[in-house]
Amino acid sequence: MKLKDKNFKGLILAISVVIPSLVAFLFFLPKSNEEIEGIMFLPKLNAILNGSTSIILILAFIAIRKGNRKLHERLILTALSLSVLFLLSYVCYHSLAESTHFGGEGLIKTVYFSILISHIVLAVLIVPLVLISLSRALSEKFTAHKKIARITLPIWLYVGITGVVVYLMISPYY
Repeated sequence: MKLKDKNFKGLILAISVVIPSLVAFLFFLPKSNEEIEGIMFLPKLNAILNGSTSIILILAFIAIRKGNRKLHERLILTALSLSVLFLLSYVCYHSLAESTHFGGEGLIKTVYFSILISHIVLAVLIVPLVLISLSRALSEKFTAHKKIARITLPIWLYVGITGVVVYLMISPYY
């Protein structure tokens, strides 16, 4: 699937601004004080989607290292699809439910917030990195793709894995 001579800069910039802005906006929306039964499964689903994305990314890395470009492409598109599903689920949950407050004390609270803050910052950064990596691959600019993918992959993995860790650390307080 080649897209010749496409310039994705404007689209990448727009998506990279809109997504974090939408997520930030969600935290200022008024929420119901009641627990919303129908969506309480979403944080667990989000963790499953994050964990699955991380596994798929590792498999995609192995595939490309073995020279299996077609499998790599399918796996990356699967990881991207899982990430989009995560985003939709996350937006749905946080548009309706109050954020859960971490109840731990002392060192564990510091550890939790260190992981959470790094997760949030890198989750914002990963959006343009993934889109740039994808656009370079789709444009068959594989040397440039490889260069940015070396930065994108570890950050995307970190965001996925820390998403699961954050869920596991905060889940006792739901």
